[in-house]
Parts: sequence; C-alpha cells; structure tokens
Amino acid sequence: MNYSTLRGASYVLVHTPDMIEHNGTTQTTEKITTPDSPYLANLYDNLRSFEEVVNYAPNQTFIGNMDYHELKEIPQPWVNQSIEGKREGKFGEIMPELEFYGLLQIVDVFELVHLEESFAAKVREALSNHPLFKDDVEKIKAGKPLAWIEKDLAENHAEGLYYDRQLVGGVSPAHQIDVNLNAHVMLENLVVKASGVLALRQLIAKHQLDPKEIDYVIECSEEACGDMNQRGGGNFAKSIAELCGCEHATGSDIRSFCAGPTHALITAASLVAAGTHKNVVLVAGGATAKLGMNGKSHVGKGLPILEDVLGGFAALISENDGVSPILRHDLTGKHEVGSGSSPQAVTTALIGSILEKAQLTIKDVDVYSVEMQNPDITKPAGAGDVPLANLKMIGAIGVLRKDIEKKDLMAFVNEKALVGWAPTQGHIPSGIPYLGFAAEDLVSGDKNRAMIVGKGSLFLGRMTNLFDGVSILMERNNGKVADENQQDLEELVKREVAQALRSFAANLSAE
Repeated sequence: MNYSTLRGASYVLVHTPDMIEHNGTTQTTEKITTPDSPYLANLYDNLRSFEEVVNYAPNQTFIGNMDYHELKEIPQPWVNQSIEGKREGKFGEIMPELEFYGLLQIVDVFELVHLEESFAAKVREALSNHPLFKDDVEKIKAGKPLAWIEKDLAENHAEGLYYDRQLVGGVSPAHQIDVNLNAHVMLENLVVKASGVLALRQLIAKHQLDPKEIDYVIECSEEACGDMNQRGGGNFAKSIAELCGCEHATGSDIRSFCAGPTHALITAASLVAAGTHKNVVLVAGGATAKLGMNGKSHVGKGLPILEDVLGGFAALISENDGVSPILRHDLTGKHEVGSGSSPQAVTTALIGSILEKAQLTIKDVDVYSVEMQNPDITKPAGAGDVPLANLKMIGAIGVLRKDIEKKDLMAFVNEKALVGWAPTQGHIPSGIPYLGFAAEDLVSGDKNRAMIVGKGSLFLGRMTNLFDGVSILMERNNGKVADENQQDLEELVKREVAQALRSFAANLSAE
C-alpha cells in the first residue's frame, strides 16, 4: 500500500499580555459580572514579562529548543524553574506582542486594523528586522491619530488594541449590523489568520520548502469566519496560503473543537495517499478567547497567569520519500456515535481499535500523544495532569487486553509517559505537539511507532451531548517506495480481472 509521510512541523507562540484583559473570555466576562473584583484590580501584577515567557521550559520544548525528555527531568511546577531560553527554536519562535500587532495589519486586506502613529513606527522598525516579515513592512501604514482611534471605539464599536496598558490601535467592524462581522469577531479571526501565517512561514523557512509546490492547505483551529448568511463558511486556509506564497494551493477548514487537527492529519494523509494532492499543509492559528482562561485559579494558587500566549502550528504531509515517518491511514481509530462516553469506552475506541487492527500490543507503540496540556496550567485549575491521566487509562486498557500485567501498569506509565508542554489553546495541545519530535524520533531516533490522538467536546456547541475523537498510527519508514510502473501494472490487472468477471457474469445471465 502507498502511504503518505510527515515531512516536518513548525510551532509558534505569541506573547499577548494585554490581550488577556481585553480579549480573554474569563476576563471580559469578569468585567461584566464583577467589574470591581480583586482579580481584575491586580491582573497586571500577575502577568509575566516576555523574557519570563521565553525562559519557561514548556515553551522552549514547544518550539524545539528543549527535548521532552529534558523537560520531564525538571521538577514541577516548571514556572518556578527558570531556564535560559531563546526566542528562536528549531521548530519556530516566540513572538512579542508589539510585533504581532504588525502582523495583524499585514494580514488585514480590508483595512480594518489601525495603529496609532508613533506605535506604527515602532512596529515597522521591529518587523523590519524579522527575516520572515521584513519584506511586508510597507503594509504597515503610517498610522492614525490617537483621537481618531478613540472615536472609532466610542462611536463605531471598534475593538481596542493595547500595549503596556495603553491604547495603541483598534480593529473596526466589517459591517454595521452583521454580528458575525463585528469588531470583536474580526479581531479574533485576524488573530487566527496572523498566527497561522506566522506558523506556515516558519514551516516553509525551517524546511526550505517551495511554497508553490504546496497544493492544498487545511486550517484546523477552533474559530470560524463568515457572515450572517454563512456564519462558519470559511475559508481561513486559503487566506493564510495567499500570504505565504502558496500560489498553486487551494484549501478548506476542518472543525471539530479540539479534535480538529487530528481529523485534518488523517484527511491530509488520505488525500496524499490517494494521489489527489502531493503536498498538503495543516495549519492552525491561536484563540484569543482562551487567554487567561484559568487565570483566576492560577492567581488563587499564588502563580502568575500562565495562559498568556497564543499558539499556532503547521505541518507538511507529502508523498513517500522512503525516509520520513509514514502515516498509516489504514490504521485509524474513531469515537463512533455509539461508542459511549466513559473514559474506558473512549480509550478503547481510539487506542484499542488500532491495536486490534494492527495486531499490536499496547507496548508495541512507543509514544502516545493524546492531550498534551501543560500540567502547570491544568493542575491549579483542578484538571490534574491530563497527559498522565490519559496514559494511565491507556495502560488500563492494556491490562484488560492482557498486554501487560496489572502489577506492571505504573512501570508502563513511567516508561511511556510524555509530559505536557503545550498551552491550553484548545486545539493546539490535542495530539499535534508531538509531530515535530516525531519527524526526528521515527527517523534518527529510537522510536518505531507513535499514535496521535485528538479528542473534542462536541457538547460545547449545544447541538449534541456526544464526545469526539480520532487517532492515527505513525511508523518508521521501511525505505520501500511504491514503484509507479508496478502500481500501473497492478491497476491494469485489476481492471482486466474485473472485466473478465463482468463478461463471465453476463454469459451466465444469457444462458
């Protein structure tokens, strides 16, 4: 069988401390319900600096400067263990808020983003030194007077952009009546697009890709762009491809809450294996709504607000090159409508079904990448260590399958456990953070198989109480690339046999 391969992945973080107050749903809701709350009054005393965000071990793991094995050796909570980090990593980068505001204007093609005059000059100067955006700085306009921006907020319901607690810009509504094009939604969507462009440009640069050879782009974040006639019509994918030089690409958006990226991975693998497209890119931008989502819990435990970054990623799926890890599109798991919603039922559907089809034991898979949330974030919020909890359930399924003894459960967990290093941006942690390491582990490392698992909470949309999840097995490449002539011969034989059977059946009917 012909398989597609994972050629590589990129990961980006954007530090947006001012957006926590003005765009994170926890904070904006608090402003409405309890505007005089101590949490809001002391919000900025509990924010990290850009340097602290860069020197945070999980963030360095996310962009590839630290191996996940190294992270596992650092005592938790990691926020108390400052390291010497770098802005740039082998997978991507951590971008400061000032530069990101410039990206918002660069990706804005309807002139909705406005920056204050002096701030626009600072942004232009900063981005002129960025290797991926220095050619785009002319798109950053001269700027507007502060009074103009203040009037736009007061009279036109624009959404403010803030830096160091000062108003420095705004996003105007794209329509005066359509709530799907109001300033709040437009800002959310432009953030998705801008962080997606950053991730895809990083992928192209890190892997020295020709963007003109990318023929399909799948965007798989959790936002949806459209208007009053088609609220989630899309298309983020093509808008991101346009600004990354993918001239010959088309694309579409895939949504399934947190499970969306793994749905997209399976779709991309199948498209390439079928020969529909040769080079398919997955890309996803970040979600402003989830900034500071658990901030009150963090502050209550004496921690800084840790959900202070937007996340983004991109990955390239291509034809089999005989080297890169293969994606077993024939070995996938799915949480079916009738699977049940208990942890055991979900794990059996997503993990056990693949093992059964592949005739593997639970120990034959070297890495299980499920929900890679950073425990520094989830533990204070009462959700515990999510990756560890998932692996314990996988081990329990192994005990039920008699792949391991009950007494060996914790040994299995300790051996296989991945610590979570991804920000809680919904779709970003769900299985996908391991892809960058998988491209190395399954080629030059000591791993032979990995399982990528995405889970989603469909009940959040109030359309169904169902859970969602899909999974796919990845393997080390055996070096065998299907010969096109052999494939053509096999297809010819199949057609000849089918024709002979049809003729035989017709003769029987005639008799």
